[in-house]
Amino acid sequence: MFDILPELQARGLVYQTTDDQGLGGWLAEGQRTLYIGFDPTADSMHVGHMMALMNLRRFQQAGHRPIALVGGATGMIGDPSGKSEERNLLNEDQLRANSDAMKEQMARFLDFDEGSGAAVLVNNLDWMQQFNLLTFLRDIGKNFPVNVMLGKESVKNRLSDTESGLSFTEFSYMLLQAYDFVHLHGELDCQLQVGGSDQWGNITAGIDLGRRMKSVQLYGLTSPLLTKSDGAKMGKTESGAIWLSAERTSPYKFYQYWINVPDEDAGKCLRMLTELPLEEIASLDASREERPHERESQRALAEHLTGLVHGSEGLQAATQASQILFGAEIDDLDDAQLLDVFADVPSLEKGRDELSGGTITLIDVLVDAGLCQSRGEARRTIEQGGAYLNNRRVDDLERVLAVEDLASPSVIVLRRGKKKYALLQFPA
Repeated sequence: MFDILPELQARGLVYQTTDDQGLGGWLAEGQRTLYIGFDPTADSMHVGHMMALMNLRRFQQAGHRPIALVGGATGMIGDPSGKSEERNLLNEDQLRANSDAMKEQMARFLDFDEGSGAAVLVNNLDWMQQFNLLTFLRDIGKNFPVNVMLGKESVKNRLSDTESGLSFTEFSYMLLQAYDFVHLHGELDCQLQVGGSDQWGNITAGIDLGRRMKSVQLYGLTSPLLTKSDGAKMGKTESGAIWLSAERTSPYKFYQYWINVPDEDAGKCLRMLTELPLEEIASLDASREERPHERESQRALAEHLTGLVHGSEGLQAATQASQILFGAEIDDLDDAQLLDVFADVPSLEKGRDELSGGTITLIDVLVDAGLCQSRGEARRTIEQGGAYLNNRRVDDLERVLAVEDLASPSVIVLRRGKKKYALLQFPA
């Protein structure tokens, strides 16, 4: 039940460990407590957080106790690891609000119910705000050699930049995070910190601080960063990050992101981000090689992750919306969902009184919306079976639009042929 390391290795989730030989045996001996830290820099987590969340979930399902640490204190400073410039600092109210939002999303991945293996959510602001500067420097700082900091790759990279450099505030981040590990060991018997490969310096700093302050043996494990085959971060698009919040990134757009993952990235994502058995993933790998046009891997990825993040209702809405683009009839969607699906489609606004008054003909709107160049072309389109309302074919040349044609409270979807769409909007 506890032997999780082989599974992590098989999925490509182990990059570095502090004890290559002994960590697996130590984990297999019984329940261990581990933590991963998350900076609350926004009111939602994003795709870049998903591997960390899944790692905590895997450890919990293997019988271990996960701690999700929200960095209310460290978030006020900003981690310099992997950053080329200092981040904007957030105030306490912003950080508290962000932390609350993050916990709701974490609950999709982790079981916070009572029990010996229940996940624990902590905020390092709760213990860090008890220190004043002199006490912290005297009790904690004296145990942290500056040369240890200077030897870390993330610090060296920033110090070598003569323009931006590294502020003392950011320089202190490593010490604060190191103390988190020591504190969690003392309060919750946490002995393992897990993170991305860019956190290796911070993790080993915490292990070193625990040895110096408490003479305890602590462990560290990192996973590779989740990147695409071109080296870019997974979850970044031209329009911005892919968020776990439905308000920031709709279930449909979240689903579409994974549907459009390139073949060369699909296998890695299936292994690192889903709970699909490795045998099933191997079968999907074979399908991708033999029948790439079927995109079975991407569908499995999209369905698994959308269901996990947005629940069964979100998945159903996303798949229904996706099918619309392939000609499925449009029913039971709200305006936001429909406008989300057709975000890049031309739109024409008309008065609601025109719709209820029976003055809008199909021929007219095909022309007005730009789907046809003339009324004659619109007539021919209808006669040849190429005109659709809400993906339902219309062959009546005298068709007049009515309120009953609304696909959502204020939108009708026009289509010509297979792929030419336009929207008619009737604001209330």
